[in-house]
Amino acid sequence: MPVIEVKTYVEYRDHGYWIAGTRISLDSVVYTFRNRLSPESIVQSFPLLSLEQVYGAIAFYLANRDDIDAYLAVEEEEFDAMPQPLQSTDPSLYNKLISRLVP
Repeated sequence: MPVIEVKTYVEYRDHGYWIAGTRISLDSVVYTFRNRLSPESIVQSFPLLSLEQVYGAIAFYLANRDDIDAYLAVEEEEFDAMPQPLQSTDPSLYNKLISRLVP
């Protein structure tokens, strides 16, 4: 009986998690999964991924949920802290757009 090689679906590189062998971030798959998209729908959103890769990424996320959720929270904080170009070039328009985002 041949030995089956273990596959890796997620890799850590460039200070982030990526679907192995791709330029698609784990973040992208996790956010769509959190929004209740099925793995099949995620493949439609990211046609470069196979269904196997999506299931592998979801399994990785579920197995490491606390750590990945903490990683995503830090990423969101860093993104929110970045200055937005419109914020400095046209503050009134920026504030108007932001006010429409808040329910």
